[in-house]
Amino acid sequence: MRTNSPGRQRLAAEAALFGLGYAAVLIWAGVCLVASFGPSLASPYWPAIPGLRTDTTGVIAFAVAAISLLVSRYLQLRRRREAPSTRQTTHGVRLLVVQAAAETAAVLCTGVVIYLSLNAVTHPDTLRLQLTHLWPWPSEGTVRVIALGVCLVSVAAGRYLRAASRSPSRAALAQNAPAPVSRGAE
Repeated sequence: MRTNSPGRQRLAAEAALFGLGYAAVLIWAGVCLVASFGPSLASPYWPAIPGLRTDTTGVIAFAVAAISLLVSRYLQLRRRREAPSTRQTTHGVRLLVVQAAAETAAVLCTGVVIYLSLNAVTHPDTLRLQLTHLWPWPSEGTVRVIALGVCLVSVAAGRYLRAASRSPSRAALAQNAPAPVSRGAE
C-alpha cells in the first residue's frame, strides 16, 4: 500500500483539520470562561502577542473551529460513504456538505447557548450588550436566541440526513423484492 495515495492524503488532512478544530474549540472555551469569570476581555490572550485581545482571539478561534471541523467532518463522511469503485454524484456531495455543516453547527451552537446562558447567570446585564467589540450588533441575548434556532434546524437536518443515508432507496428495495406469485389458473 502506497503512503502517498490520495486516500491517505485526505485522511491526513481530515485528521489535521480535526486536531486544529479541536484546539480552536479549546481556545474558544477558554475565552468563554474568561468572559464569564475573568477580569477583562480587552487584555491580551497571550502576552507574547500584546495586540491580540482575548475577545478577538475567541472570535478567531470560533471561526477557525467552524471551518476546520466542518471540512474535517465532510471528509470523514465522504470517506465512510465512498466505495472504491464508485464516484459521488454532485447531489451526494452537496448532501454530505449539508450534513457536515448541520452536525458542526449543532455542536458549536450548543456551546454558544451554554456559554451565553452561563453569562446570563453570572452577569445578566450583559445580555443587552453587543456580543463583541468587533461589530455593533448583535447583543448576547440575540445571539443566544439565534444559536437556539440554529440548533433546532441543524439537529433536525443532521438527524434526517443520517437516517436517510442509512435507509435503502426505494429502487434498491424494488430490485431486491421477490417476484410476485401469480395465482392464475391452478
